[in-house]
Amino acid sequence: MLAVPFGAAQAAADAPKGSLVIIGGNLQADNAEVWQRIVQLAGGPGARLAVLPSAAADPAPVGAAIVERFRAYGADAFLVPLAVKLADSDYRQVADDPQLAEAVRSAGGVFFAGGDQARITQALVRPDGSRSAVLEAVWELYRNGGVVAGNSAGAAIMSSTMFYAPGPVFSALRAGVTEGREIAPGLGFIGDDVFVDQHFLVRGRFARMIPAMLKKGYKFGLGIDENTAMVVDSRRQVEIVGHRGALLVDLRRATTDASHGGFNVANAMISYLDKGDRYDLASHTFIPSQAKAGGKLDGRAVQMAQPVFSADILARNALVELMENLINNRRSEAIGIATSGRNSPLPELGFQFTFSKTRDSVGYASAALQSYSILNMRLDIRPLDIGQSLLQKN
Repeated sequence: MLAVPFGAAQAAADAPKGSLVIIGGNLQADNAEVWQRIVQLAGGPGARLAVLPSAAADPAPVGAAIVERFRAYGADAFLVPLAVKLADSDYRQVADDPQLAEAVRSAGGVFFAGGDQARITQALVRPDGSRSAVLEAVWELYRNGGVVAGNSAGAAIMSSTMFYAPGPVFSALRAGVTEGREIAPGLGFIGDDVFVDQHFLVRGRFARMIPAMLKKGYKFGLGIDENTAMVVDSRRQVEIVGHRGALLVDLRRATTDASHGGFNVANAMISYLDKGDRYDLASHTFIPSQAKAGGKLDGRAVQMAQPVFSADILARNALVELMENLINNRRSEAIGIATSGRNSPLPELGFQFTFSKTRDSVGYASAALQSYSILNMRLDIRPLDIGQSLLQKN
């Protein structure tokens, strides 16, 4: 029998036994699949579930509404009155309240509301960088098998680095990201090796994730769409539930060329994981949803051969639409363009996104709903000089 190194055995023993539910924002009240999954992972009907409205601009009504929503789905939810914006409250004192910490520790799950993720870390992390009593209680809950869920801002804090005060997506390509401004430490529940972002596909945020990942040395990123969740279990298996899907960014073989001006990357790999799909972060293996189990696409049967192009790859859902068109096409390459916009001081600046099918690229289709899962598509990004044409009026 092979001996397991002590360090590896200890790491496995210390690994959290709980689950994460990472929601991309705009979670609808009728999305029973996501709400019920959180309640189930917290212990089922009657489970105690702590709601933290720390990110909200108006935390009291936001927190109360979420508590009522969870109660409607069967949980015994309660409000944790810890928020920077909560009136007549000293959030630092509340964060270290031993009775409140015990209430969180003894719950089956915790839910972080949306808003501004910087308010979450401000409220739960002490000025010296150490964990407050309530944050330590959340970690104990997670280590002992509870669920930690978060919507929008509550999703951003799941990785060890999060977007803090980012500008427009294009600015991350144009000017990069800076520690303490665009990015800052998150709470790290998913671990140190995966970067997480939200509102992902509807806002074209994949283009800001890649510069941030390169800046911090991440090899893997997960971006979740709105009204959709990634459920990550204790074995680090990811399941997509809810409305749409998530994007997996793999930079293990990616390179950049410092001799060329402007942001560039070559050989990044991206995959679109649709609802019901599973992905193992430990083994990096993919399992299609039951609806797609027999729907692996045969490239030899593809009939379409027209060029695949997007004039605004950062537009709502443009990325997935382009990937779907390419995987269903005899052509091996597609082009997407991103610009700073007509009213920008530098409208002639842009970037070209080149998507390529490789020997590892594969698609799965669900005939009933015409939905796709797309794996291992290559992405190269380079600066593009569009010239002065965008300055001309129609």
